[in-house]
Amino acid sequence: MNVGVQRGAIAAVQVLGLAVWFSMSAVVPGLRSAWGLSAGGAVWLTASVQCGFVAGAVASTALNLADRVPPQRLLAASAAAAAACTAALALFADGPAVAVPLRFMTGVFLAGVYPTGMKLMASWAGSAGRGRTMGVLIAALTLGSTLPHLIAGLGSLPWRGVLLAAAAAGLAGSVISLAFVRPGPHAAPAAPARNPRYALTMFTERGPRLANLGYFGHMWELYALWTWIPAFLLATDAAGDLPGSVEVTVFLTMGIGGVVGCLLGGWGADRFGRPPAALAALLLSGLCCLLSPLFFHAPPALLLAFCTLWGAAVIADSGVFSTSLSEVADRRYVGTALTGQTAIGFALTVVSIQLTPLLAEAVGWRHAFLLLAPGPLAGVLAMRAFGSRATPLPSPHGTS
Repeated sequence: MNVGVQRGAIAAVQVLGLAVWFSMSAVVPGLRSAWGLSAGGAVWLTASVQCGFVAGAVASTALNLADRVPPQRLLAASAAAAAACTAALALFADGPAVAVPLRFMTGVFLAGVYPTGMKLMASWAGSAGRGRTMGVLIAALTLGSTLPHLIAGLGSLPWRGVLLAAAAAGLAGSVISLAFVRPGPHAAPAAPARNPRYALTMFTERGPRLANLGYFGHMWELYALWTWIPAFLLATDAAGDLPGSVEVTVFLTMGIGGVVGCLLGGWGADRFGRPPAALAALLLSGLCCLLSPLFFHAPPALLLAFCTLWGAAVIADSGVFSTSLSEVADRRYVGTALTGQTAIGFALTVVSIQLTPLLAEAVGWRHAFLLLAPGPLAGVLAMRAFGSRATPLPSPHGTS
């Protein structure tokens, strides 16, 4: 089966399947008037997805689902279920009391989309090209996560229409997974037995432990930035002069900028090694956290350029961590390792997503993103230590 077709199909499923993730964030302005939504309610519409993702990932890890169930079927079923939850919210929800549980269940099912997609993509790449391949997958995640902002920003759809459009995308992703996606030649054999402890056992091994710690620092920053960048932009002096709406600006800076960052990060991981690529992205995104107050009053063009750079840097290393873990974890339990990694990482995002608006209430949005800077710093320390393992670069003549 054609490698390029398979990689493209897996990427397409990620773009479409993950469109439901930030669908509520894209329609929060409409819900403030429709539901009288408070700031706390808006937080929980996003945080509930993250909590659900953690719950789903923990359950998947405990059952070793990603290593015991045919991954293309798990991917298809999860995408369809997440889409169904989003459609139900659009059709029946009339307030947070109904919306939050449905968002939680959406997160539960998304735990079968993202980690499973990582395992499938890794199965279609040898060590030499795995960084670039995982970069493509994370680029798809980035594009899918920001797609609802584009839908909301370009059209005149009401908030229910935006959610239904995102649900339709997720259902299309499910169909593609069933029809086209298959495991690749580098897929590990099915796990011989349930071993939920491996998600914890891997922390006793130096390589997996450091790769995970680097990822956790990265995650502290990533989803809080993606969640609250619209609020930050709306509070800036340039809010009324940005190209198009704030939603379109978010899609351009975090979405398109993020895609470029993912592809560069994957290329750098294969060309220069996993730790140097991760360190470069972590240092740049951490610097953006620290410089964000200086750009709060910047002219529109300069603010747009800064946010695009940040959008590229903040996600460029995500595929690097997944690649690193897939190469140092027990090959029989790669799916479990990746799912466990994302479970803990997304649990951290719940904390940073909750704390960021609280800090903004106290000191204003200008200084709110300073809270995120310790994450990249912790990631830098972990990946410097990971680099001292002196793992040789993949041979450029290896299978890709």
